[in-house]
Amino acid sequence: MKTYIHNPANKSDKWYLVDATDMPLGRLASQVATILRGKNKPEFTPNVDAGDHVIVINTDKVVLTGKKMEQKYYRYHTLYVGGLKEIQYKDMLKNKSDKAVFEAVKGMLPKNRIGRQMIKKLRVYKGAEHGHEAQKPEVITLEGKR
Repeated sequence: MKTYIHNPANKSDKWYLVDATDMPLGRLASQVATILRGKNKPEFTPNVDAGDHVIVINTDKVVLTGKKMEQKYYRYHTLYVGGLKEIQYKDMLKNKSDKAVFEAVKGMLPKNRIGRQMIKKLRVYKGAEHGHEAQKPEVITLEGKR
């Protein structure tokens, strides 16, 4: 019996639509990262990008559990001296909820060229409208709704 090794030549891309309404941010991000990575498929191979495309809508309705709204910060550096910036997640989810979801998913992907290739298959939208009807995305419900 031969061992099956998945390669990009026999890859099939599917499109999934995820509604983020009342989903905790971390649970949403981990399940979306699993689909992007391809770990939900039987032919998962760690060194091949075998994942599917994911469209996340209604990110303005995503929630954080516990006291994370006040205690959790998104930090980045401007690359200038003393340029550490902090944004409270309460403000980030109000103003840039699509960026909060995008960064959460990006943090759960591999930190290499395959991870950079996988994150390009993620589309995140604040509202319910998206421009990908032509791809016929399959609506899936993720576990962990509040």
